[in-house]
Amino acid sequence: MPKILFIQPTQYYENGTALCKQRKINLPGLVFPLLAAMTPEHWEVEVVIEVVDEVDFDCDADLVGIGTMGHAIFRGLEIAREFKKRGKTVFFGGYMASMVPEKVLEMGVDSVVVGDAEKSYPQLLRDYEKDGKIKKIYDLPISELKNLPLPRYELLLDKPLGNMLPVQAGRGCPHLCSFCSVSCIYKGKYLVRPIPEVMRDIKRVKELGFSGFYLIDDNIVGNPGYLSELARQIKPLNLHWASQCSLNLARNEKLLQEVADSGCRILSFGLESITQEGLDKLNKSWVKVTEHEKLLRRIEKVGIMPSSEMMVGLDSDTEESLRATLDFVNRARIPIPRFYILTPMPGSELYEQFKREGRLLHEDYKKYDGTQAVHTPENISPEKLTEMYWWLNRRVFSLSSILRRTILHKNALKHPLSHLFALGVNLHYRHYIKKGVTPNIF
Repeated sequence: MPKILFIQPTQYYENGTALCKQRKINLPGLVFPLLAAMTPEHWEVEVVIEVVDEVDFDCDADLVGIGTMGHAIFRGLEIAREFKKRGKTVFFGGYMASMVPEKVLEMGVDSVVVGDAEKSYPQLLRDYEKDGKIKKIYDLPISELKNLPLPRYELLLDKPLGNMLPVQAGRGCPHLCSFCSVSCIYKGKYLVRPIPEVMRDIKRVKELGFSGFYLIDDNIVGNPGYLSELARQIKPLNLHWASQCSLNLARNEKLLQEVADSGCRILSFGLESITQEGLDKLNKSWVKVTEHEKLLRRIEKVGIMPSSEMMVGLDSDTEESLRATLDFVNRARIPIPRFYILTPMPGSELYEQFKREGRLLHEDYKKYDGTQAVHTPENISPEKLTEMYWWLNRRVFSLSSILRRTILHKNALKHPLSHLFALGVNLHYRHYIKKGVTPNIF
């Protein structure tokens, strides 16, 4: 029986010597359970999530598939080299490898699965079974997102998990923001799964004893009619759920209420900035910064906790605007905020633009981690931008700010469990910030 080992690498703390480890996985990924379900029955499958697991480099796997989520790609390359020394065949997949497949191949990986894996991964396995060889690149995009198998969630159940499992609804996004990896790969294409298939997976999560699920979708409000029907069918299950989408949801108050009534408790929104000019230059002019606070209040009113992602280092940013960002977060009392330095990722439209304009400071991709400036903004120096980024994080994730935005929030008594969860997430982020790592939740 041939064996495939899937690995989701972790990343390093700032000093580059200690790996980021956790006691449990709060939001496990869906890719490996889904790929496992697409693997023929005569293959043995093992999944390693390095943030909680150890990698056994002497295991008996024939094929090693490594995910590339964000900056963890560099740890993934280290893992790949160790397996290559042992004669293993190694392939990469995920957003980061998909954006720069040729560069990944130059670093010694045998193959890269670009973008969607529904066609590419089975072909890779067939090629390997035929003569033990695989192609350097598998790039077989899909035109519809249906007939996906039920993910093999059981491969995750022996790991320390939170109270949610992932379920996919859609993939891609109708917008073309120049900095975005989703835009780079899907180029404005947005696909949704048939609702009966989504509900099958949600019901499986409930059968396994989980009280909630994370709905994976790059912009769940991209198809309002679809979201409305999905919310209607989720409601009777009495589960809580979370997802991410644009603030456009709050402009449709009827749909927003339907989503809340279905059990949605947390939504992540790409607010990006409080300066409009910079967003306009990034092809995200449809986000209006003057509406942020009004729409956030509307979301909180229906009982959904907003989480936010914001970037600093846009061309309209100044030292004063970054100080004003702190004021905005505290004034809006955003329970779960996250910040990144605008980073022109290789393969993106923004990267090509900054390279043409001579604004890249260097092309040392190990430093393209969202915690340090790698380009020259128009109105603030790279050095000051990096300094202000950490200044902002330290203040937002100070204990006093955390308490005000979570358990002392005006909605905490109405939704105590959500705000206790937010408190835990903030403390989790605070831990990473003290280690010099961009806060994230794994």
